[in-house]
Amino acid sequence: MTIFGPLGPSLASSIKANRGIYKWVKPFADWYAGVAGYRKIGLRYDDLLVEERPDVQRALGRLTDREAYDRAFRFKRASQASIVHDDLPKAQWTPVAEDKRYLKPHVLNVVAEDEERRVWDTIAVQRKK
Repeated sequence: MTIFGPLGPSLASSIKANRGIYKWVKPFADWYAGVAGYRKIGLRYDDLLVEERPDVQRALGRLTDREAYDRAFRFKRASQASIVHDDLPKAQWTPVAEDKRYLKPHVLNVVAEDEERRVWDTIAVQRKK
């Protein structure tokens, strides 16, 4: 079992598999997400992914029109909140229930496709004797 996923080192799968550890870590994770402040300006967690990475760029191209529009709207709203140096009204904060991963599945698919392409491109063909 490796702790390195396609997006870098992660202990998340090990923590989720162990209910005792998960019970202790979950409140801290929820607290940290609240303190991070991205929900207070209307963003989702996947909005924070670095867009300059090629795999994320390709994943962004796979979003539906509605997802792409919603993402652009969230960024414009967050930019406005940043300009006025204030958080959005509490009614406009991103609820925890809506803060779902919408981009990560696409990124994981792109990474898997790249790995499959790498394997097929480097396959060694041997002649039977």
